[in-house]
Amino acid sequence: MRILHVIHDFLPRHQAGSEIYALDLCRALAADHDVTVLCAEYDPSRRHGHVAWRVQQGIPVVEIVNNWVCASFEETYRPPLVGRRVADVFRAVQPDIVHIHNLLNLSFDLPSVARARGVPVVATLHDYALVCPSGGQRLHRAEQHVCHEIDTVRCARCFQQSPFHAQMSFGRLAAMTRAPGALGRAAVAVARRLPGLAGRVARAARHAAPVALTHRDFDARLAAARRLFDDVDLFVAPSPSLATEFQQLGLAAAKIRVSDYGFVPLRRVSRDAARGKLRIGYVGTLVWHKGVHVLLDAIRGLPAAGYEVRIFGNPDVSPAYTADLRARAAGLPVTFMGAFDRTHVAGVYAQIDVLVVPSLWLENSPLVIHEAQMAGVPVVGARMGGIADLIDEGRTGLLYEPTSVAGLEAALRRLIADPALAAAFGAAAPPVKSIAQDASEWTTVYTDVLRRAADRPVA
Repeated sequence: MRILHVIHDFLPRHQAGSEIYALDLCRALAADHDVTVLCAEYDPSRRHGHVAWRVQQGIPVVEIVNNWVCASFEETYRPPLVGRRVADVFRAVQPDIVHIHNLLNLSFDLPSVARARGVPVVATLHDYALVCPSGGQRLHRAEQHVCHEIDTVRCARCFQQSPFHAQMSFGRLAAMTRAPGALGRAAVAVARRLPGLAGRVARAARHAAPVALTHRDFDARLAAARRLFDDVDLFVAPSPSLATEFQQLGLAAAKIRVSDYGFVPLRRVSRDAARGKLRIGYVGTLVWHKGVHVLLDAIRGLPAAGYEVRIFGNPDVSPAYTADLRARAAGLPVTFMGAFDRTHVAGVYAQIDVLVVPSLWLENSPLVIHEAQMAGVPVVGARMGGIADLIDEGRTGLLYEPTSVAGLEAALRRLIADPALAAAFGAAAPPVKSIAQDASEWTTVYTDVLRRAADRPVA
């Protein structure tokens, strides 16, 4: 089969869970199929709509530059030029089936483009980007509010306070200049050298190129997402929590199935329960909605002689947030380990005795929990979204109420007092599906969807 995987951004620049999973799945599928990745990239130093063909670890990648040059809010999710580029990619790749991971930065029209060519579409639900225009986390960052329900009045306020609105405003401003590429290159240089100034430039761009937005714009986007549900043959949710949320948002139960991710196997690392200090770890992206600050606030009340914290993550993703984390960690036994090579991920888990997943958003099925389970590392996680689906409390790990600094402190204090408990949790970790098994299951899904599409009456 010729399979086109579609994702909002991709490695090597972007290395969050969905991007890593998509690459691992594509590499496993490529043993038996022709696999291509279509992704987007926000890069003001390049022309909006520019298309680049490259290779990532043996997988062909088609990258469309989307600099959010939008005449209206609708064009943030249905950008005309990006839509035309998508159609060009379809003509070039000639896929038999399309597998969507995320349409943020691309176009809600992509499934209908596929349908018009007679190409069936499947999708993995990694987050809520279809229904949340501010990044897919259903979290209003400025007001620190988790959106358990979609309120489009709040969406309008949240979006205008988000980096995406700044991107949109900057894109409009750049489009008005005589040399948008030069302005873009200057913006990138400023962002790399002076992130604080870059923020002020973005705010200035927002005021210079305003777009009036109301809840009606977000009602229309939500309606477009629900229409999109009809153009996708099958959705797969890696967690029961995510499946339930999307059914409540209007996705028919018959069009969704639950099947967790597959993973490249990690070796289990033996640990000495009598070592002394509990090595507490965080592994992931250093952004506010991942809740690393909650972890740092929680350890403040722990006995300093009983623990140390190691934080693995790229400090450059959100420099302002990283600076805040460093300030909170001052005087505490905390080490910022920085970014790490994915080929050395087993070594990361060898350096910790417990993984903390303090997320503040409705997580799906976090990659780091599966990695920790494969490595025999117990998990302490927020009782939030798919995190709670993966931790058998009291047997494989501990849960606490999200945002509860006291709850997380109590869980960690328990493990410090009883080191053998952490070892027991790690030993009880469940088996994790391999990426090879996952690729085999997806091949079966593709074959079944293609068969059903062939049986559909011609419109």
